[in-house]
Amino acid sequence: MNQLKNYAYGQWIAGDGNGQELFNAITGNVITTVSSKGLDFEKMCDYARTVGGPKLRKLTFQQRGLMLKALALHLQSKKEDFYKISWATGATRVDSWVDIEGGIGNLFTYASLRRQFPDETFCYDGDAVRLSKNNTFIGHHICVPKQGVAIHINAFNFPVWGMLEKVAVNWLAGVPAIVKPAALTSFLTEAVVKEIIASKILPEGALQLICGSANGILDHVRSQDVVTFTGSASTGKMLKAHPRLLEEAVHFNMEADSLNCCVLGTDVTTAMPEFDIFIKEIAREITTKAGQKCTAVRRIIVPENMVEDVQIALGKRLGQNVIGDPNIEGVRMGSLAGLSQLIEVKEKVELLSKSQKIIIGNFENFEVKGADKNKGAFMPPIIFFNDNPFKNTDCHNVEAFGPVSTIMPYKTIEDAIELSKMGKGSLVSSIITADNKIARMYTLGAACMHGRILVLNADCAKESTGHGSPMPMLIHGGPGRAGGGEEMGGKRGVLHYMQRTAIQGSPTTITAITNQYQQGAKPIIKDIHPFKQYFEDLEVGETLITEKHLVTLDDIDKFAELSGDKFYAHMDANSLEGTIFTGRVAHGYFILSRAAGLFVDAPKGPVLLNYGIDECRFTKPVYPGSTIQVRFSCKEKIEQEKKNAEDIAKGIVKFLVDVYDETGETVAIATILTMVKMRKQS
Repeated sequence: MNQLKNYAYGQWIAGDGNGQELFNAITGNVITTVSSKGLDFEKMCDYARTVGGPKLRKLTFQQRGLMLKALALHLQSKKEDFYKISWATGATRVDSWVDIEGGIGNLFTYASLRRQFPDETFCYDGDAVRLSKNNTFIGHHICVPKQGVAIHINAFNFPVWGMLEKVAVNWLAGVPAIVKPAALTSFLTEAVVKEIIASKILPEGALQLICGSANGILDHVRSQDVVTFTGSASTGKMLKAHPRLLEEAVHFNMEADSLNCCVLGTDVTTAMPEFDIFIKEIAREITTKAGQKCTAVRRIIVPENMVEDVQIALGKRLGQNVIGDPNIEGVRMGSLAGLSQLIEVKEKVELLSKSQKIIIGNFENFEVKGADKNKGAFMPPIIFFNDNPFKNTDCHNVEAFGPVSTIMPYKTIEDAIELSKMGKGSLVSSIITADNKIARMYTLGAACMHGRILVLNADCAKESTGHGSPMPMLIHGGPGRAGGGEEMGGKRGVLHYMQRTAIQGSPTTITAITNQYQQGAKPIIKDIHPFKQYFEDLEVGETLITEKHLVTLDDIDKFAELSGDKFYAHMDANSLEGTIFTGRVAHGYFILSRAAGLFVDAPKGPVLLNYGIDECRFTKPVYPGSTIQVRFSCKEKIEQEKKNAEDIAKGIVKFLVDVYDETGETVAIATILTMVKMRKQS
C-alpha cells in the first residue's frame, strides 16, 4: 500500500514505519497510510527561513501577487482531479466546491490585493507624522516581512481551503510556510501540494508539508515565526500554552470551533420571505459538509411563538435531505470525515441529550443511498429542542461537530443577544430580520462576542454567501472560545506576517528609505517636464515648480456657470455672516482644476491617462487676488503587468499635487494617479 509523502527540505519523503491508516469515509476501506516519523522538524524550519524566506522577500508585493495569480490559474486547471479525491473525505460536489474552488478563490483574491500595496518588498502603514514645527523631523511606519516561517496546523474538515486561505496571505507578505493538515483527510492536501510543487511557480522553500504527526515542531519555533491553529478549542489552548511560544513571544493565531448561532427576528412571520430564508439557511448549515464546519449553526435562537412553526418547516426540509454516496445522483449530504469522527459526535449527542430532547432525527432509523451506512461514517441530521436555554446550558458549552443543532426560544431581542453571548465567543452569528432597527440592536449588542455577524433579509439573500462562508477580504476569527484570533481580512491579514516598525528622520531621508515622496523632502529638479518622461526615467522626489496664477472674481463666476456649483460662499458676499469666510471664496474644485492647467504638459507624450485622485483636501480658503502655484512631485511608482502580448508596457505613477498661495501656505493637496508608458515595450 502506498504511503502519503511529506515534502521537506526540497524533497518528497515517506515517513519511517507502517504509519497510520487512513480510510475512505464513504466505504470504510483503507486507502493509504501516513507517517512523519524520521522528519527533522528543526531542519524544516531552518530550510524555510534560509531558503524560502530570502527568495520570497526579494520579490515585491506586485511580483508575489502575480505569483499567486499564476498558481491559482494552475490549480484551477487541475480542480477535477481534486474533486475525484475529495469524494473519499465524504464530501458532496457542493461541499468540495467550497473546499477546492473556495481555496483557489482565496489565491485569486490575494493576488488582486497586490494593488493595495506598493511596488516594494515592504509596505507603508498609514501616513507620515509631522514631529517638528518646521517639518524637518518626521515619523512614519513601515511593515517588513518577518524573517521566519509560518507554521499552519489545520483541521480535517477543509483540507484544501484550510491550507490555501492561510498560505495565500503569508506568501503575499513574503513569508514561507510549513503546512500540517489533519491526518484524517491529508491525502487530499497532499494531492494539491504535489501540483503546487510540480508547477515550479513558487520559489523553493516557500512551502513544505507534514502529512503525519507534527508533534515536537513547536520546540523549534523562533520569535520571527508565526503559528496558526484551526481545530478544537481544547487542542488550541494546549498549543497556545507551549513554553517555546511564550519564551520566544511567537505570534499565535487560533481559530477554534465555536457554538455559532442563527437568530430569527421577532418581526418575522411565516408569511414573510425572511421565514423561508431562515429555514433554508439553517438546513444548509446543518447539511453542508455534514455539519463539519467551524462556522456551522449550532444554536437556533427563535421567538417563543415561532418555535412550532420552525420545527415543522425545518423537519419538512431536512426530511427531503438525501444521505449517501456523493457520486450518486440526488445525494445532498455525504458522510462525516471518518469513523473516529462519528464516534466522537455520537458521544457529544449523548451528552447533550441529558439536558434537552431530540425532536428531529434518529441515529438508528435513517436511510443511506448507494452505500452501507454501517461501514461508512454516515449520520442523519439531529435537531434538539431546549425549552429553557438560560437554565439548561449544555447547548452553550458542548459542540457536536456534525449535523447537530439546538432550537431554543427567546422572548425579547435582548434575550436573543444574551443567548448568543452565552456561547462565550463565536466565529459567526447571523440574524434574519426585515426590521433594520432590530438588526442594529442585535448587531451592536452581540458584536463583542462574535467575529462576524451576517444580517439576512429579502434584499440580500439571493446574493449572500451565507452564514457559514468566511470571505477572503473580511476577517475570519472570533473572541473567547473561538480563539481570539483573526485570519484573512484582506490587508489586515497580511500585516500579521509583517513587523511594523516606526521610523524617524528628515523628510528627505524618509523618502530615500521608503521610496515614497514625503512633503518637505529636498526636491529633484530636472530641465525636462515629468509628463515628457517614460516610467523608467521618472525618479521619486522629482518635482516641477509651476508658473503662478492670479485668482479673480471672473474665475469664480465662470467656474460656477460651467460646473453649476453656485454654493452661497462662492457667489453671495452678503451671506457670509457667521461663516469662516471673509469674502467670496474660490471653489476648491476650481483650485484643483486650475492647478492641473499649471502642471499638465499638453502635447502627446508617455503619459497615457489620468485615472484618479486620492486624498484630496482643501486646506485654506482662496480669495480673489490670491496667487496659486503648484509643487508637482513624483510620489510613488508601481509597475503594471501586461494583460497580453499586444498590451502596452506601462506603470502607475502617483504625483503629489501641492497647491500653495503667495504666503507659501498649502491651500489644496491631492495625489493624482497617472498611467505612464514604459520606454521598453518588450
